[in-house]
Amino acid sequence: MPNRIDQCFTALAARNEKAFIAYICAGDPDLPRTVDLALALEKAGVDILELGVPFSDPLADGLVNQLAAQRALEAGATVPGVLDCIRQIRRRSQIPIVLYTYLNPIFQFGFEPFHREAAEAGVDGLLILDLPPEEDQPSEGPVHIRLIAPTTPPERIEQICARAAGFVYYVSREGVTGVQRSVAASLGERVSEIRSHTKLPVAVGFGISTAEQAREVAKVADAVVVGSAIVQMINDNATSPDLPARLSAFVAPLVAAVKNP
Repeated sequence: MPNRIDQCFTALAARNEKAFIAYICAGDPDLPRTVDLALALEKAGVDILELGVPFSDPLADGLVNQLAAQRALEAGATVPGVLDCIRQIRRRSQIPIVLYTYLNPIFQFGFEPFHREAAEAGVDGLLILDLPPEEDQPSEGPVHIRLIAPTTPPERIEQICARAAGFVYYVSREGVTGVQRSVAASLGERVSEIRSHTKLPVAVGFGISTAEQAREVAKVADAVVVGSAIVQMINDNATSPDLPARLSAFVAPLVAAVKNP
């Protein structure tokens, strides 16, 4: 069966559109509502869902996403629970799902069993933050999305792209996740450099929080990732009974900016 990520980008390319990727932390505010939020994001036009696996030591995440992971863990989220959450999403949606995770939860679960169960649950891709490409081993199941940073040298970009699948994720700035006031001036140049080494779509994330920023990034990238701004909105409205509707309304302008850059 063709990967949903590849199908998504193929369909978007045929319409000359860019992809909008939304990040939320699974289990924040709890796993049942994560299902509702995922469906609300799809309704708002999100193309790919990036779902964070809550972890106690998320070194690449800024404060907003750290607190989301903490809330999810306190609410009882576990790796099996996240996979079951995805199974429930799959009963009602075929949106491509990428799990954003660190290696430790996978290692504790078992590398091969995790890949097998993730595939069975309906996961399409894995973004493993702290797994170097040279340490990665071929595995059945979800494709491995590769990260490239602003500090990655050209020869390593080539190595990373050679092992990539689904899309390449360019981290638009140094440091951790979190809202930023502006887009890096070097973005276009760096995306062009990555494209010289791969035909895969290039997604850009870390720090994008407004429609204006999303539109600017969409002019040079194939996909735009928004995370912290969405996670903060979920936290601010966590007790609201109409949280899914509020989330959909919040995300819709961001999606529109990416679709029409």
